[in-house]
Amino acid sequence: MIYLDYASTTPTDKRVLEKMLPYFEKEFANPSALYLSARRAKQAIDDARKAVANFLHCKPDEIVFTSGGTEADNLAILGVARQAKTGHIITSQIEHPAVLNACKQLEKEGFEVTYLPPDKNGIVSANQVEKALKPNTILVSIMYANNEIGTIQPISEIADVICNFRKVISRQSLVVSSDKYNKRQTTDYKRIIFHTDACQATGYLPMDVKKLGVDLLTLNGSKIYGPKGVGALYIREGTKIKPIVFGGGQENGLRPGTENVAVIVGLAEAIKLISDSEGEREKKLRDYLIQELLKIDGVELNGDKTKRLPNNINVSIKGVEGEALVLYLDRRGIAVATGSACSSKSLEPSHVIQALGKGREVAYSSLRITLGRQTTRAELDKFIKEVKIAISKLRKISGYNG
Repeated sequence: MIYLDYASTTPTDKRVLEKMLPYFEKEFANPSALYLSARRAKQAIDDARKAVANFLHCKPDEIVFTSGGTEADNLAILGVARQAKTGHIITSQIEHPAVLNACKQLEKEGFEVTYLPPDKNGIVSANQVEKALKPNTILVSIMYANNEIGTIQPISEIADVICNFRKVISRQSLVVSSDKYNKRQTTDYKRIIFHTDACQATGYLPMDVKKLGVDLLTLNGSKIYGPKGVGALYIREGTKIKPIVFGGGQENGLRPGTENVAVIVGLAEAIKLISDSEGEREKKLRDYLIQELLKIDGVELNGDKTKRLPNNINVSIKGVEGEALVLYLDRRGIAVATGSACSSKSLEPSHVIQALGKGREVAYSSLRITLGRQTTRAELDKFIKEVKIAISKLRKISGYNG
C-alpha cells in the first residue's frame, strides 16, 4: 500500500514501540501504589513529562497527559469555560470538530461564541481576533495548523493582540460614587485565556509555548509516530481549569484514572525522535506533487500555497466526487482522504473547504494527500499516474466535459 494519509494517523515508530513494550508486561504496576515496581512506573511518567516539557519549553507540572487530542481540546475549552461560568469565546470556522463541538455544547450552556471565518486562503488574521474581542471574552481558541488544508495560523501575532487587549482592559477603571466617598477602582474583568490545537503542527512547526504566547496547547501522539490513545495539554501555570472527568487525583486532579504508562512513555519517545530535516524533505515532495497535480485540468489547490504544513496537499477536482476517488485509489493500493478522518462518517462535505467561500460541490470534490517519513518520490509518481487515470474514468461516469 502507498500510504498518503499521515494527517489522519501515523504508524508507530519501531523505536517508540521498543520503549513501550516493557510497560505492558514487566513494568505493569499502577503508578499510584507505593511499592518499588509502582515507583518505577511513576518515574517513567515523570521522565516522560519532563521530555514533553523540554520540547514545549515549559515546566513539567504544566503538562497533563490525556487520551488524545480530542480529550485535550475538550479539557481546554470546557474546562476554562466552566471555571469562568459565563462569558464570550472566540474560535474559527475551520477548527477540528473536537473544538467546534465543544463550543457548540457551551452555547447550549449559555456561553456566547464567535466563529471567525478564514480568508480565501484559509488564514484567520490577528486583526480579526482583535475586532472580535470583548470585555467579557474569556477564551480564544485558534488552531496552529489546519488538519485538512494544512494552513498555518499566525499564533504569536494573535497572542500579541490578546496581550495588548488585556493591558487596555486592565487600565480601564470605574468611578464608584457614594455619599461617603469617591474612589477609582480597577474593573474586574476575567483574564482571556488563549488555546491552540497544535496536533497537526507538532513535528513541523516551532513549539516553544513562551514564544507562541499561548496559555493552553494540545498535542497528540498518533500524529507524530507515537501510539494512539495518548495526548497532552500544556496548561500555563496560574491558568484555572475545571476537570471534565471525575475520579482519583491523577494528573493534578484534571485527568483522573490509572495512567496508561506505556503510551505516555511512547508519546515522550516520539517527541524525542522529531527531526527538523524530515519536514524539509517532505516540503520538497509536497511542492513537487502540487506542481504535478495543478497540471491536470480542473484541479484547484485549497489553502495557501506557502503558509501550509510541509506535508499537506489539498485539492478540489472538478467533475469528480472526492469519496469516489478515494475508493478507486484504495482499490489501486493507495490510501488518501477527502478531509478529516474524524468526520469521514458524516454525509456533509468538508466544513473547512466551505469556510473558504467555496461551494458544496467544490467541497465534495476535495482530496487530501498528506506525506510522511516513509513517503518517496517513486510513490508520488505512482500516485500521479493512478490519479490521472481515475479522474478520467470518473469524469466519464459523471458526464463532466469541462
